[in-house]
Amino acid sequence: MEKKIFGKISNKFSLFFTILLITFLAGFFLGKNYPSYFSTLKETSKNDSQKLEENSPKNLEIKNKNPKEKSLDFSIFWEAWEVLEKNFYYKEKLNEQEMIYGAIKGMVKASGDPYTEFFKPDDAQKFLEDIQGEFGGIGAEIGKIKGTIKIIAPLKNSPAERAGLKPGDSILAVNGSSTTDLSLYEVVKKIRGKIGTKVILTILREGWEEPKDFEIVRELIKIPCLDLKIEKINHHKIAYLALYNFQQNLRNIFYKKAFEIIFENPDGIILDLRNNTGGYLNLAVEISSWFLKKGDLVVKEVFSDGEINSFKANRNGPFLNLPMVILINEGTASAAEIVAGALRDHRKIPLVGQKTFGKGSVQQVKYLSDGSFLKITIALWELPSGKRIEGEGLLPDYEIENDPNQPQKDLQLEKAKEILLQEIKTKTPFKFKNLFPSLKFDSLKIYYESHP
Repeated sequence: MEKKIFGKISNKFSLFFTILLITFLAGFFLGKNYPSYFSTLKETSKNDSQKLEENSPKNLEIKNKNPKEKSLDFSIFWEAWEVLEKNFYYKEKLNEQEMIYGAIKGMVKASGDPYTEFFKPDDAQKFLEDIQGEFGGIGAEIGKIKGTIKIIAPLKNSPAERAGLKPGDSILAVNGSSTTDLSLYEVVKKIRGKIGTKVILTILREGWEEPKDFEIVRELIKIPCLDLKIEKINHHKIAYLALYNFQQNLRNIFYKKAFEIIFENPDGIILDLRNNTGGYLNLAVEISSWFLKKGDLVVKEVFSDGEINSFKANRNGPFLNLPMVILINEGTASAAEIVAGALRDHRKIPLVGQKTFGKGSVQQVKYLSDGSFLKITIALWELPSGKRIEGEGLLPDYEIENDPNQPQKDLQLEKAKEILLQEIKTKTPFKFKNLFPSLKFDSLKIYYESHP
């Protein structure tokens, strides 16, 4: 095996540098793992079991006390309860437990925050399906903007994308039932169903005079992670890296693709974050670290009491000096906005495309005593520049809109290539081989290929 791996190394000196580079990269990969917070339904990980376990019902000390001992008059609640029980015609349909859950839902809804939600115990399984990366449905991330349920982005090659749904589409009804006054999760439950069955979404798009119905067949949805392409443009080798989310399985796949980029030794990178609806905060920090200096601030979490958590790049990134352009659009949200914003703030990397979604709040799960739980907004994200993402989004440096009548032409990508070539011309060429001048670089490639 050693002959196969190191056969091309001419002497022990080169072997030393090969091991040194492997150690360097391994050290980068095994850096500090940041805590994860939940910013959408899809952003809670089953691997966060320790954090969830700490808040699970069996570990909670339940105390019966008035909220903050405020002088609140709860008599009106019980008065309404008694009136309902006494006067409601269909008394046999009253379910006291559901009435309590309904009251909690109303209380949470009164917060006015679309990302703070209450989940009954029997909703747990569907919630877990969201966070495990595979589920039945149409394959679209949705959000709530000013009371309206909207498509943030359809997933790549999903039924939603094939049906023609676009970022920004408003979902007015599901199977003829209005989405008005429904929470995000309630709409998700209505859209989901048995694989192979149909769901009808009533969609209103900007520029349309009337809404239209979209009939979509539900499928088993597998969330894609990324794509990598290497191409030559005007004698320059370009790496095109598209990230579709920041979910649990991205880490290992990204590491492998990062090795491929290193071995290809490109002159520049286009990072495509279009329709990337986000994911884990720790992965946003980890991916950003590939492109930043150790200690560079990636993002801050700002809490209502003034407490601040700062998350910084944990290593000097291998791609730190590589010319780069980032693609964004209205489907770029959450963790994807953090990465785009941090890289622009520190490296002045140009953003090309359209204004991002503007999802910059942090959610955390808190279990209640009966197995139900609250998903609560606990903080806002703040970029290194001091800009907050929530409700604002990121404006591109070059605003380019693709022509919906010519879907085969990607005007945003073409502009990104044009800008990247200009960046390459103005900067000293960076080659990964220059990390260790005496290294037989192809020997590391042989080692990597023999250890998939």
